[in-house]
Amino acid sequence: MSALWTSSAIAAAVNGKASADFEVGGVAFDSREIGPGDLFFALKGEQSDGHLYVDDVYAAGAAGAVVSQPVDGPHILVPDTTIALDQLAIASRARSDAKIIGVTGSVGKTGTKEALFAALNRASMGKSHRSVKSYNNHVGVPLSLSRMPAECQYGIFEMGMNHAGELAQLTRLVRPDVAIITAIAPAHIGHFSGVEAIADAKAEIFQGLTHEGTAIIPFDSPHYERLRKAALRCTKKIVTFGFDKEADVRAIDIVPAQGGGSLVTASFRDDGSGDRSLCFTVAEPGKHWVSNALAILAAVRAVGSDLAAAGLALAELTGLEGRGKRHQIACKNGGQALLIDESYNANPVSMKATLGQLASESCNGKKIVVLGAMGELGDKAQAYHEALADDIIASGAETIILVGDEMTHTSARLAEIASERLDHTAEISHVAGSSEALAEVTGAFSDEDILLVKGSNYLGLAKVVSALTSGEY
Repeated sequence: MSALWTSSAIAAAVNGKASADFEVGGVAFDSREIGPGDLFFALKGEQSDGHLYVDDVYAAGAAGAVVSQPVDGPHILVPDTTIALDQLAIASRARSDAKIIGVTGSVGKTGTKEALFAALNRASMGKSHRSVKSYNNHVGVPLSLSRMPAECQYGIFEMGMNHAGELAQLTRLVRPDVAIITAIAPAHIGHFSGVEAIADAKAEIFQGLTHEGTAIIPFDSPHYERLRKAALRCTKKIVTFGFDKEADVRAIDIVPAQGGGSLVTASFRDDGSGDRSLCFTVAEPGKHWVSNALAILAAVRAVGSDLAAAGLALAELTGLEGRGKRHQIACKNGGQALLIDESYNANPVSMKATLGQLASESCNGKKIVVLGAMGELGDKAQAYHEALADDIIASGAETIILVGDEMTHTSARLAEIASERLDHTAEISHVAGSSEALAEVTGAFSDEDILLVKGSNYLGLAKVVSALTSGEY
């Protein structure tokens, strides 16, 4: 493949002036991620200035930099590097003939993006691109676009938001041919008047759809009609997915798969080529992952790619770090326990789904949960944290470690339930942070136990997972 960008192409895209001729094979704004041959964007933020790290990135092998002040080394000089990043993203989208898919939702968007990439990359034999990590904001999305090779056939981009209006800006950069909403949940509800307002904000993704683009929405959502009306303002092509018989792509049979996950038979409503069905395995356990898989298949069909290849990719998909990855960890007294890593994020819907899956897990030992507080719930935080207690009990957890200030409400509700139910004998502790949680859990698990770690990212429960998987506890 050719170079990702030449200095002349970059300069033309960002209305800048090149100090020299050079070519780059990658793009980054974090100096710690720079590799040989990369382009560095020296962004200025409230807390830092990328220009302070220009010497470091050249030493790391950067081929060039986009800067707003002259530097020693190959560079493109622009008035504003943040605007320049958006401009390069726009140029990348404009030069591409790839089918572009945008993914958003309150839960499941990163997993859906990764699984969709696996499906399309398999079908295109490596000619697919996606945003990495959770690069889904006003900086991550243009960065991901600027990294897209001109020759790729498919591009998959995750888009997130905390406030109304943010997705409208992102989707107009991405200009997706297909836009997916995975699910609506009270994530970030502290910034909104209610879940309906969150649905409206997520529906902004349709505003960037290309001519005759396709909107993919969850039929089973209580906000279905709201999402559908928003989609109809932007496109006539709407595809629904879910478990209801009226969904365009629906699961008609689900049974447990050997070794975990689900064996699914999906039905596809006639799109002119005839009704059809597909039997496939979803390696990841849980009904929420079946729902994600249906959205993925709807998107694969919408871009005209290979459904069979998508089914194979879903069967091979392993859990993502922080989002369901499973680890066998050594116990100090011998044997192994299963660690389920859901440490990246948490909201009421994802908590309920994850604890529901834990309830269905077969366990020869005991079930242990390390659960962190759910952030950005505003004045509804107490009610949501209190309601979490019922899901914890239903999961069958015998050892419960709660982390963070707002888990006070969960702890109090669990205590109430314990006083009401003589059969409720779980061990419950409440700690301030990840270090205390690690100390609590270290001596709590033994052979054949299942340990679930889940919480909002700001609590740093990934440190607990890292310590347990590395044996450094």
